[in-house]
Amino acid sequence: MDHKTKKAIELHSAGATVRHQNPFEELESYKSESEIDKKFIDKWVIPFYMVGIHNTDEFISNYSKVKSDVNLEIAKQLFGDFNWRTRIVGAYFSAIENYVELEDIIGTLLLKSEVCYAGGGYCFALASFNTEKGINYLKRYLDYYLTRKDLHFDQRVALSALKWTDKLNETNLFEEYMPKFKEWVSDKYAQDIELSFSGFENQMEQLERIKASR
Repeated sequence: MDHKTKKAIELHSAGATVRHQNPFEELESYKSESEIDKKFIDKWVIPFYMVGIHNTDEFISNYSKVKSDVNLEIAKQLFGDFNWRTRIVGAYFSAIENYVELEDIIGTLLLKSEVCYAGGGYCFALASFNTEKGINYLKRYLDYYLTRKDLHFDQRVALSALKWTDKLNETNLFEEYMPKFKEWVSDKYAQDIELSFSGFENQMEQLERIKASR
């Protein structure tokens, strides 16, 4: 196997399944200086990335075993690895522990959309922070990615995150973006936004259960 093929396989496994150009290339993704090894993955990634917030009882059980060791640097290290599995766990931990300090790291990763699957976690974390800066990252994401009919990434989740923050802040950003969303949706890729919001709302409710269990 040549180096180019090996690299392509590695990127695909990490979640870089769609290569695309976007106006956020100048933004720099956070890169961890610490190496991710098997011991780290076994403790911090495997028990969480496939379980997900929606499997709340199992997540709480797994989290109870490590919660005393969770800290800001662990979350940063998870975001600094180029892999959707580590990054989505970083988003979970950031939401649970309210690591608002990582907002720019998370927002940048959302805008760049380098790997699949993790985007929903970024939106989840930003909505949980419910800050003006986090909401602006969601808006910037939608402003661009709702113009890309060829990219079906996390537009629904980002819009659901805005609807959630609308509910908290008594704002109306969700409705402002609906015309753009309707233009973006195609018959080939039907998107049930109400179903998406229901799922997002459930995740936020489970987040409160996990926080209460700490």
